[in-house]
Amino acid sequence: MAFSLDNLQNYVTSQRFYVYIEGDNEPSACFSECSGLSYKAKVKRFFEGGVNNRERILVGQPKFKQIKLKRGVTDNMVFWDWISQVWNPDPSTPGIRRNISIVVFNPAGDGVQCWTVIGAFPISWKAPAMKAKAKNLAMEEIKLAFEGLEVSTTIATGATLLSGRDEVAEFG
Repeated sequence: MAFSLDNLQNYVTSQRFYVYIEGDNEPSACFSECSGLSYKAKVKRFFEGGVNNRERILVGQPKFKQIKLKRGVTDNMVFWDWISQVWNPDPSTPGIRRNISIVVFNPAGDGVQCWTVIGAFPISWKAPAMKAKAKNLAMEEIKLAFEGLEVSTTIATGATLLSGRDEVAEFG
């Protein structure tokens, strides 16, 4: 595809993104940083008898890294409420796993790509460093582990927990 100024609006920059927790039609929180969203396949290698000029390679199980989200401290408690459910589970509420949609936007404000993180739950939270002479913003950090990943060009802000999973929480 040849470059033209008409295509410039389709390019995205890394600072234009929102994070949605399943079921929300509005961004759940605005973050200054999202890192660690990645996938790596394990590789199984073997040699086949009689084939001496090449190695056979099979794709193994996927491995996902933890996602790290950073944001300035606000009065929005959506993530803290979720974290407190991890160590104080309440049988009358849904499980601690949630689908998270991370959506990047082009300069025109149109959603370009959506990563839906399946079965995510918080595994770490870090408060901002408190320094009397500091001149920077108070930033909190949350880390999420997750089971699966879907990528699309349609914005999936209303994903449900069983999206990509069957009734017994297995991928189907």
